[in-house]
Amino acid sequence: MLKVDHITNSIFNSRTYILSDGSDKVWLGDCGDVEPVMSIVGSRMVKGVLLTHAHFDHIYGLPSLLERFPDVAIYTNEWGKRALADAKLNMSLYHDSPVRVDCPNVRVVKEGDKVFGFDVYETPGHNPSCLCYANSEMIFTGDAYIPGCKVVTNLPHCDKALAQSSVERILKLAEGKKVLSGHKI
Repeated sequence: MLKVDHITNSIFNSRTYILSDGSDKVWLGDCGDVEPVMSIVGSRMVKGVLLTHAHFDHIYGLPSLLERFPDVAIYTNEWGKRALADAKLNMSLYHDSPVRVDCPNVRVVKEGDKVFGFDVYETPGHNPSCLCYANSEMIFTGDAYIPGCKVVTNLPHCDKALAQSSVERILKLAEGKKVLSGHKI
């Protein structure tokens, strides 16, 4: 059984999820504030990060995480890989600490791939890098779908029509599952 903990990050109330299966390795859903995550992780190793999209508030902890765990795998799509390496695309250029992650740890995934027991779904609209990760019990939706909130589509690279289509798709994928979104609501 997969155990899911989360923290609410200090930037925009984004969330980082900590996924553990009882082994000495954990996975993260997005990566913000690393210190509170480490208080939950303890002595275990972070094996991978499932990025729901490459906006600053969901990736700013990656440099610190990579310092602690140099072999951690970071999963995103092709657009997300480009955005991780470009502070303007990931929007961190407009914050105190621009984030650039350009390393061999970044793994490109696409629709139909499976990572840590989760199926990968492309759900663009909020951002071209938006991905959802679903198994039989839960779905990580990031900012592509936050229950009770309209999808933000007024940022660079947003597409309102794609966002609406993705929300409709996510609602079908989420039937009978726990929805784990990208922000505290």
